[in-house]
Amino acid sequence: MIKKILIANRGEIACRIMRTCADMGIRSVAVYSSADRDALHTNMADEAVYIGPAPAAESYLVIEKIIQAALDTGVDAIHPGYGFLSENAEFAKAVAKAGLIFIGPPAKAITVMGEKSEAKARMEKAGVPLVPGYHGDNQDPTFLKGFARKIGYPVLIKASAGGGGKGMRVVETPDDFNAALEGAKREAKAAFGNDHVLIEKYLTQPRHVEVQVFGDTHGNYVYLFERDCSLQRRHQKVVEEAPAPHMPDSLRRKMGEAAVDAAKAVKYVGAGTVEFLLNADESFYFMEMNTRLQVEHPVTEEITDTDLVEWQIRVAGGQALPLSQDELEIEGHAIEVRLYAEDPDQGFLPAAGQVQYLSYPEENENLRIESALFESGDGPGDSVSIHYDPMIAKIVTYGESRDEALLYMTEALSQIRITGLKTNLNFLQNIIMHPAFHAAELTTRFIDSHISDLICAEAKPDKVAFDLAAIAAARYGVENRRVPEQPLTSPWDDTSGWRIQGLAPTSVKLEWSDESFVMDVLMHPGESYSVISNLEDDEEDTVLFYRFLPAQDSRTFDVEVEGAEMNVTIVCSDEDIHVLYNGLQRTFKWNNPLRNTRKLEGAAGQLTAPMPGKVVSVKVSPGDKVRKGAPLVILEAMKMEHTITAPQDGTIKAVNANQGDQVNEKLELVSFE
Repeated sequence: MIKKILIANRGEIACRIMRTCADMGIRSVAVYSSADRDALHTNMADEAVYIGPAPAAESYLVIEKIIQAALDTGVDAIHPGYGFLSENAEFAKAVAKAGLIFIGPPAKAITVMGEKSEAKARMEKAGVPLVPGYHGDNQDPTFLKGFARKIGYPVLIKASAGGGGKGMRVVETPDDFNAALEGAKREAKAAFGNDHVLIEKYLTQPRHVEVQVFGDTHGNYVYLFERDCSLQRRHQKVVEEAPAPHMPDSLRRKMGEAAVDAAKAVKYVGAGTVEFLLNADESFYFMEMNTRLQVEHPVTEEITDTDLVEWQIRVAGGQALPLSQDELEIEGHAIEVRLYAEDPDQGFLPAAGQVQYLSYPEENENLRIESALFESGDGPGDSVSIHYDPMIAKIVTYGESRDEALLYMTEALSQIRITGLKTNLNFLQNIIMHPAFHAAELTTRFIDSHISDLICAEAKPDKVAFDLAAIAAARYGVENRRVPEQPLTSPWDDTSGWRIQGLAPTSVKLEWSDESFVMDVLMHPGESYSVISNLEDDEEDTVLFYRFLPAQDSRTFDVEVEGAEMNVTIVCSDEDIHVLYNGLQRTFKWNNPLRNTRKLEGAAGQLTAPMPGKVVSVKVSPGDKVRKGAPLVILEAMKMEHTITAPQDGTIKAVNANQGDQVNEKLELVSFE
């Protein structure tokens, strides 16, 4: 019986495994890097071991450090989670060599399925249908380009050794092939240590449907039905659900049995996922097998009433599968969305930094939240590191029907409050409320097809949002004008605007979307306020009366507005005011007269790093003439590559970074004449 487990991972998956360990009476050991000393998973574990600096290559990816931590803490087994070393056959071998149990499949199965070309060959032999493509060893660019022309564009270049959208490029025309191949190989090498790629026909309107399989050491296999993972950006999943909508029972059985055939072909043990592309005519093709637990596994757990981590632990300990195929049934519907630190308006560019405020709705039987960040009420929040994946949380809802699960998801997203960095929260809300998503018109092109609806200009905030921001600015100014801990001994010490003959308005200047608004805030007794403003030039503004009730924390209040009560979160800094209520988040700039800082404006013709990262390629030199859209510098940050392109035609004046440089956000990389 396994009594103590080391989790060789971080973030929400480490926390998830620890919760199951606690339920099973198993002690957990965390490993952490210098960036994760105060992380949630580090604090949750029964024991925690430091394994090195923040970069994963110096900590979470160092097999020897993980094994040593396991030996030092006397664990029985190691759970790899997902990502990092979870699909590394050498790690699985090292765990076994150390006399420990690897909670995952045999190393040989990882090797075969991790090498996509070999996996395709095995699947073909097992009778699992394959997408047309080249899966061989010839990596000559001319040969690969010729094969792409043979099967017809568009084609997909895909890293053989990994997944998660890394080392993957869709190529629409022959002119784009060489650059895409170069980028895919470079990204694959950085992510997986192997730049081998395969070429496949890119199906333009398929669904991405995957099947959860499980095997044990007694020769038993089951499939726990399917998940639809069609909604993706940058080939990474954003929304997943189970079961897949509009799935006939006969097709569900065929895909499930094909997935089990795939697992049997490599003598698979433990949890695995077989991914398929599904066409409208019900034909389906094997893409790959992920030899680990998937990020989206909670939706399967919800509809089958299982704990897949518990299954993993029991199977690794030599037990048989808890249920047979005939005992598994689908009950209800579950949906998961991934909350990321990223900017959808800027091509989903990952974000990093400190969270100012974070609050989730309370979990219940219809709502499950798996997060790696501490919630914050008073004081500063947790951080999203540049060194790791930018996922903040998984939000999972369950209902008796898809419509019910959607309703719970809509409510949950409206109650999440987070400030301090860019997130995809509004983007997720737009997906969940989109008519095509409600109708389950799902394909891998869903986001691209509806992008103008999903990423749209923010509507002008309503009067209440403006008023609350103005009140917040006035309150913030009063609090920061007083000398800390100095008692109010005379009227001359009071900077609130008090005067003997009545209230003096506090004038506040707010900015939203390049517009400026001047608002006068009157502070009444008893935490009450009114705001005089004119937000529309041709209309006389209505003055509303606001009363702040006792606060839940320093940033969240119940506010009474003209007799109606609402819950509001207001987060202020020297430059920004975030107002969150009724499922909306509005951010205002404000002219804080107490701020003694100068706003730095980027000079014309100047290109800066959008985030901290490593320069992996510099495409230009001083004096080069470039056309608009030409690649200039390629950055690697948060496990992905990001290409900085020319905003216009011009001549390169200077290049201020070299390949291999680690650069900070807003560093000038290239300037134009």
